[in-house]
Amino acid sequence: MWHDLWVALALLLVIEGIWPFINPDGMRRMMAAIAQQESRSLRVSGFISMLCGVALLYLVN
Repeated sequence: MWHDLWVALALLLVIEGIWPFINPDGMRRMMAAIAQQESRSLRVSGFISMLCGVALLYLVN
């Protein structure tokens, strides 16, 4: 189980690193736009992202 958790974390880091590696200027613009959003909209988008992740985990397993 721990091995799977470490593999998932490693894949997360690889996937998260693709965007800033390919397009660092676009990443800066995106982060600036996110910084200007309201907390509520960020919270809702985070919740939707978590629900999608849980649904995907359910489908995969």
